Amino acid sequence: MRTGEKFERLVEIMAILRSENGCPWDKEQTHLSLRPYLIEETYEVLEMLDEENIQELPKELGDLLLQIIFHAQIAFENKNFTINTIIDNINEKLVSRHPHVFGHVKINSAQEQSIHWEKVKRKEGKKSVLDGVPQNMPALGRAQRLQQKAATVGFDWPSIDGVWDKLHEEIDELKEALEGGQKDLIEDEFGDLLFAAVNLGRFINANAEDSLRKTIRKFTIRFKQIEKHFAGQGRDISTASLDEMENVWQKVKKKS
Repeated sequence: MRTGEKFERLVEIMAILRSENGCPWDKEQTHLSLRPYLIEETYEVLEMLDEENIQELPKELGDLLLQIIFHAQIAFENKNFTINTIIDNINEKLVSRHPHVFGHVKINSAQEQSIHWEKVKRKEGKKSVLDGVPQNMPALGRAQRLQQKAATVGFDWPSIDGVWDKLHEEIDELKEALEGGQKDLIEDEFGDLLFAAVNLGRFINANAEDSLRKTIRKFTIRFKQIEKHFAGQGRDISTASLDEMENVWQKVKKKS
């Protein structure tokens, strides 16, 4: 079976599931009710990517694709749009935003392409270069995308030296806010520090969201090993001193 035929079969299966004699749960779903599943499936794909689990990746990508087909079927039933509308839109967008591939514009680098991409989007009706970054994105990822977009029009540090200076400046300002004890100001300055740290990540080509997610995963694995160590001694971790836990942490860290 060819790819197109397999795709049509998937669309057909979803239509059957939503039909009169289909699945009660599938028939009850709406665009809004499906939102948490779209997010969940996206994060499951990210988890497979973080783990470099190529064997399970097709399965999770399939679950994510299902969400697109699900929304398309609901829209078709409501006479809003069809799966063809979705495909037509992305085909047109990819061609129009890559004139160096499908046209005669010359673009020599990924950075030039990013700048050109933003120019095209403004021609399409974007009022601000910052438009198009979803407000519901995780804050670290949204911060990095906003910084990237601002940089396409030259609002950026000329070198990483300015980024380091800004980072240290925000640390000092947070210390001053802590000394003052003003909660709102402390949160503002902490936010500024995080924003500056994200900007540093951008300059060293480290994705802030991915980096923190990897660190969280690493911390989780190591901390569970500490718990396992004390459990092996017949002790609950809460009975261990900080020095004891730190000693085990360093051993676990060396092994990893």
